[in-house]
Amino acid sequence: MNEILEKAKTNMILKEQNLSEFACKAEKGQWLKPDIEDIRPIFFRDIDRIIHSSGYARYIDKTQVYSFIQNDHITRRVLHVQLVSKIARTIGRSLKLNEDLIEAIALGHDIGHTPFGHKGESLLNNICEKENIGYFYHNAQSVRILQDIENLNISVQTLDGILAHNGEILKTKYEYNPNKTINDFEEDLYKTFHEKSYSKKIIPMTLEACVVRLADIVAYIGRDIEDAITLNVVRREELPEFPVKVLGDNNSKIVDTLIKDIIINSFDKPYLEFSEEVFKALMELKDWNFEKIYNSEKANVNYDKIENVMKELYRYYLNRLNEVNYEEELSKEYITSSERTLYSFVNKMMKRDNSQDVRRIVIDYIAGQTDKFFLNESTLYLE
Repeated sequence: MNEILEKAKTNMILKEQNLSEFACKAEKGQWLKPDIEDIRPIFFRDIDRIIHSSGYARYIDKTQVYSFIQNDHITRRVLHVQLVSKIARTIGRSLKLNEDLIEAIALGHDIGHTPFGHKGESLLNNICEKENIGYFYHNAQSVRILQDIENLNISVQTLDGILAHNGEILKTKYEYNPNKTINDFEEDLYKTFHEKSYSKKIIPMTLEACVVRLADIVAYIGRDIEDAITLNVVRREELPEFPVKVLGDNNSKIVDTLIKDIIINSFDKPYLEFSEEVFKALMELKDWNFEKIYNSEKANVNYDKIENVMKELYRYYLNRLNEVNYEEELSKEYITSSERTLYSFVNKMMKRDNSQDVRRIVIDYIAGQTDKFFLNESTLYLE
């Protein structure tokens, strides 16, 4: 590498000199396999690889809360991850943590989400349990997509942060384990696929991962309320009194209050936490959201139909793959683009590791679909 590029590389990491003692610096970053020399620090390179991945592109048509709603101003998955990234970097910069690592985790954390959001995730998990092929959780699937399906060389710190995120669980204190190893991460990943609810037990290896986990909650709690108000699911006047008093009655105020509270209570500490009052208000608001928003009719419209279609589509793909030699089918000139996409995906996965269970590969294939692609497939193949 010539002298100018060496200077450029140095400039890329100069900002890390002033990071907190609890930050994960680039020099601590580890890949699971060797990589080429580059001027970009390891976590900066993770960001680039994630945003150029196919999984990231598919965020554009994946549900956040509301499916089958024609409204361009309702949050989709692509906007949610950007909001998480921005909120997490605001907290991270204030606490002098590594913003590159934070951004990489944030942008990749939901890449394993299914079509139709958490409803789709639950349905795929039901299929996995019934088929006795483990469990389906989108955090582990995000790692699988980046590491195994797209075969990207992403740092273990980023993958660990993605695996450890769980925005559905609130805790009074968020701690990390700086002694966590690559083997520990791989064990966590395996157990998440094979032990029910294991992901709730995972402790990340960096404080940056804790920031993203909290930012996930901050990003969706108020934004989902705004979407619900837009769709006339709830009215602002209905918001619970105590959370409104403490956090505010709109997304801007809620985000501002939560971010500041995290910073005030976590500054120069090896953990993150809320104040007691804010935590209590957030818990109450979260429970209210579940009752009034996530369990509402509009948030669950066509759920029964999607459940049946997902089961039928899974069975159709599996039967089709058992009936044909997909490698031979790919050599034919006249097969549909849909068939070619399926056979190419399975062929790629089996060439990488022919010991894989084809049932799990079909789960991977459905999980990677956008809402629109899923509905198109059901129209093509199911009566």
